[in-house]
Amino acid sequence: MSAIEELFALTRLRVLRWLALTALIVAIGTECFVSKLAVLDPDIWWHLSVGDWIVHNQAFPHTGIFSRTAASRPWMAYSWGYEVLLSRFYDWWTFVGMGVFGTALTIAVALAVFVMLYRISRQFWTAWALSLLSFGGFLFNIAPRPVFFSVILFTIVLTLILEAQRSGRVQLLYWLPLIFIIWANTHIQFIYGIALVGLLAGINLLQRIAISLRLYPESLTNPTLPVTALFAIFGCCVVASCIGPYSYHLYQQVFLYSQSKIVYKIIIELQALNFKYYNHYVELLLAVGAFFALGWQKKIDPFKLALLIFACIFAFRTWRDAWFVCVTAAAIIADFPISEDKRDRSLGLSGWAAVSLASILLLLLAVRNTDFNTRGLDQAISHEYPVNAVNFLRRNPVGGPLYNSFDFGGFLIFYMPQYPVSIDGRTDLYGNAMVEQYFSTQEADPSYTTDPLLNEAGVVILKNKFPIAGMLLTDRRFRVIYRDDIATVFVRNW
Repeated sequence: MSAIEELFALTRLRVLRWLALTALIVAIGTECFVSKLAVLDPDIWWHLSVGDWIVHNQAFPHTGIFSRTAASRPWMAYSWGYEVLLSRFYDWWTFVGMGVFGTALTIAVALAVFVMLYRISRQFWTAWALSLLSFGGFLFNIAPRPVFFSVILFTIVLTLILEAQRSGRVQLLYWLPLIFIIWANTHIQFIYGIALVGLLAGINLLQRIAISLRLYPESLTNPTLPVTALFAIFGCCVVASCIGPYSYHLYQQVFLYSQSKIVYKIIIELQALNFKYYNHYVELLLAVGAFFALGWQKKIDPFKLALLIFACIFAFRTWRDAWFVCVTAAAIIADFPISEDKRDRSLGLSGWAAVSLASILLLLLAVRNTDFNTRGLDQAISHEYPVNAVNFLRRNPVGGPLYNSFDFGGFLIFYMPQYPVSIDGRTDLYGNAMVEQYFSTQEADPSYTTDPLLNEAGVVILKNKFPIAGMLLTDRRFRVIYRDDIATVFVRNW
């Protein structure tokens, strides 16, 4: 037996697969422990406070709670499912609970992508390699947020669709409405899933019309699912997405987001790819690979082609949506026809049990060798947010109202609730005009002298890195009462 044959035989060993999957899980969990993204994201804090509010009030907010500038404006906690879970983890285990929740959610995303690719490709190492590549494109772009639920549920929906297309069993799609009940109550990007199902139904309808008119090219695959059933399922998914505290109003929120302009110019993660980071190239590589995989096949699937184009348009437009094209592209590459004899056997329950047990033990060992504990997480938070500044204000209270840096808003909602914030990460609440004014003031644009929100403030907490913090040092309207490496606190000279 040659060396290549021996190597190939080795890759078919179940134990080696178990070890490779365990290594993937442990590596992702360890990165979460080291980076501590689960407690350093600016938005995590207002999500936590919203979850607490829902639990304590046994109700759902419909206006801008925690804000002094937008308290009466309409607002929906459309990620309330995520927020309640986050709230409970914090209530049980404080910062460690938040970290564990974020780590578990990140690992869940990784496993969802791997399982999707494994079911589609029927080859372990193909799924493992594509998973690793797609993780490099999106997994650590942002902290564990509600969008992670969108990634998980998108992989489930896409897997069911591709398996239904492959087998011709439309019954597999009967699960979709249930999935959308969960999705619509955890993240607003359920709309991507609705679009996915609608695209499937629409493409099938167009295919059948073209076939009936004898205009359908032989280079395209034929439809395998009944179009009437697809539209019925699509309708049920839309109805299911309206089951929740905000009902059909979620679609109004989607429309409002589509009207946003300023945030896409200001917030980095909402901007288009600039290819200054390696993950942008990974994203491009996956997209190119998926187009190549589609073209290499004897017949092109119109649904996959349309979905890939749709994913590229959205993902290359905003950095945060990198997951959309990475997951889609990886699935299309994985769904490459192979002979039955080349398909791997399932890992089986025993395999998953072994991987789970080994992963948990190794993650417990890894966490003991990091500062992923209450003290370490508290120190990480204190190096990122104005913990000491708020503690100073607690000891030396001054009158409001508060004006704060955008990046501090979410944390101040959580850590200094006695002062309603002037702005936070809920850009949909504040609107284009207020967000634009805020960022102009933050950069010390000359218009800051007439900013009404700053002019009426009694206490100001600013992030030192922004020009306005330096500008106010010489502004006679304010005086400094506290300053450290993170933040500066000003009060007005009445």
